[in-house]
Amino acid sequence: MTKKTSYKVALARIESIVDIVENQEPDVDELAELVKEGTKLVALCKEKLRNTETELNESLKQLDQND
Repeated sequence: MTKKTSYKVALARIESIVDIVENQEPDVDELAELVKEGTKLVALCKEKLRNTETELNESLKQLDQND
């Protein structure tokens, strides 16, 4: 998944990974790959949330300046 991956898609994949780990008991090799993928997706989601927060704060500042 890339940075163009939507937050919703990334979150769904994280949930899928958690389900696999909790219910399907993957072998060590698969587990390692799932953890790597999950870590990247969590970082992507955190970045998207930070960017959204910044954009919202900037929009709110503009609204305050227009009053």
